[in-house]
Amino acid sequence: MKHYTIGQRRSAKGRPWAAAVSATLVALALAAMPSMARAGQPAETLGADDLRRLQGMAPGAPMPKEGQYVHIPPTMDDLEEAELHPKLKETIRRGHDLFINTQQLRGKNVFNDMNCASCHMGEGRQPFSSPVWPAAVVLPNFRPKNGHVNNLEERIAGCFTYSMNGQPPAYGSDDMVALAAYHQWLAKGVPMYQPGGGMYGRGYPELPEPPRQPEAVRGKAVYEAQCVLCHAADGAGRKQGAEVVFPPVWGDGSYNWGAGIARLFTLASFIKHNMPLGQPNTLTDQQAWDLAQYINSQERPQDPRYTGDIAETRRLYEATFHKHSLYGLEIDGRVLGDHSNTGEKPFLKPEGVFRSRDFSGKGETPAR
Repeated sequence: MKHYTIGQRRSAKGRPWAAAVSATLVALALAAMPSMARAGQPAETLGADDLRRLQGMAPGAPMPKEGQYVHIPPTMDDLEEAELHPKLKETIRRGHDLFINTQQLRGKNVFNDMNCASCHMGEGRQPFSSPVWPAAVVLPNFRPKNGHVNNLEERIAGCFTYSMNGQPPAYGSDDMVALAAYHQWLAKGVPMYQPGGGMYGRGYPELPEPPRQPEAVRGKAVYEAQCVLCHAADGAGRKQGAEVVFPPVWGDGSYNWGAGIARLFTLASFIKHNMPLGQPNTLTDQQAWDLAQYINSQERPQDPRYTGDIAETRRLYEATFHKHSLYGLEIDGRVLGDHSNTGEKPFLKPEGVFRSRDFSGKGETPAR
């Protein structure tokens, strides 16, 4: 099986940014792959080796606090040694392959330059980079974003709908089952319905409010100094031919207005704990907030929930989502999101995604 990684070795001739980051990428790959998995346990029972592994996975991140549940997910090497049916191993390998290189579904399920691993770094294992194993043990559960109980496949479908501006694989399809199996493999040993709030490194932990109001002008200066090398001056990211090396952070190739990372607090935390690449936790909280303000004040494809009226759409989803985004607000004389641009996607709403669920036994609202 071919594994696609950000740091595939190729000639850097004509691409000075590629040579500049190659050593960082190798270091990141090594740090993200500790040699031994450790099933979840309370923070106070961790040994010195466990703490060193965590530090290698998330340099500069806070160490676990007493009472937190810590899980070091298994690797793909661990999978080969596991006593699982060969066909299940094959399914998990396929899920890992799709997770790292979701671009292989380009034009079918993905309509931008994002991979699952663009937001869930370290193969979905990395603390403070929204590791995906918690989803496998806290779902099914109620999700405020769509107002009903979601299972794991529906949660994955949300990433395709928003972060990859696409059409999710069908529920129960080979690709969806493979992705779900990979999530569940990473959660090996974690009890179902482990309390999510106490999981170490889950999600992108919310940063404290900055000393000063976030400002795009300051954020632009930080972007030009710290981010242009990988993400380009126009936010379009970097490619080697057709292969995405560094994802775009705005524009048609980026996440749409409905993606979780379009929220300012989510992007600020992602930046703080993961960026610049190879130098996480080196920016100040203020710089992270300013960068989020700048990046998320740029245009991107329309929220798939768009009704045709920007003010109405913001109003409908403000309480559960857009109160944390700049969508529908006037910035520098323009209302962000006031357009019908769906990027490379030839439709607005993916099929079978926007539905209600009813577990009262009185009927179910059909997909629309």
